[in-house]
Amino acid sequence: MRILVTNDDGAGAPGLHALAVALSDLGEVTVVAPDGQRSASGHAITIAHPLRLNMIERAAPYCVYALTGTPADCVKVGVSVVLQAAPDLVVSGINYGANSGANVTYSGTVSGAREGAMLGLPSIAVSLEASDHPDFAFSARVAREIARWVGSGRPGAGLLYNVNVPALPPDRIRGIRLTRHGHSRMIDAFERRLDPHHQPYYWMAWERMFHDEDPNSDGHAVYSGFVSVTPLLLEQTDRRAIEQMKAAGFEEIEGRLLLR
Repeated sequence: MRILVTNDDGAGAPGLHALAVALSDLGEVTVVAPDGQRSASGHAITIAHPLRLNMIERAAPYCVYALTGTPADCVKVGVSVVLQAAPDLVVSGINYGANSGANVTYSGTVSGAREGAMLGLPSIAVSLEASDHPDFAFSARVAREIARWVGSGRPGAGLLYNVNVPALPPDRIRGIRLTRHGHSRMIDAFERRLDPHHQPYYWMAWERMFHDEDPNSDGHAVYSGFVSVTPLLLEQTDRRAIEQMKAAGFEEIEGRLLLR
């Protein structure tokens, strides 16, 4: 099995290398990651600047390329330039900090996996809840087992798996819970500061976390000590809303526009 690994914390991040080592048991691993921190970059791609690719490590059991782009760029370049063929699996992570609820939208880690899914490839995003002393070893073992399952050919098209691991010792992890994408989010706050010229600027400084109280949600599961695994679809259409809008006569707007 050929596995493409990326992240948003940069090519030197310890979580990335813990993941690559663990996945090397399953097949040939190639890492293409940003050359620096790209957290909260979402699904951005680079179109106005050149992308520069450098091999920074060719050590068994995997090689590492650093790209001057985003996680989504890394998957695109990894598939088209480095591997020159579709890998069997794309895995993004291990991110420092959980990516549940609203963070799924902002996350470069999840977007790396989403780009793989957009290319029709089985894809996984893996994140570890933030702590003072992150231990990526257990998260890497979780990722390897989920990758083994996903790589066996079970996933459907247009699907990625978002995995979040609590920052707890392995013997305190309560199990794995299959979850839905929840509504947990940070409560925003902006700290006003002055630069050396006494001009104001603002620095985002979150106050606290709003937790989803639904026990079936991703954020609640991690908060409760479970590894959360959420299958996410690329298709985001609310078909029920379409039927409700039709029933309410929304399509009659077209007729009124054409008559004017």
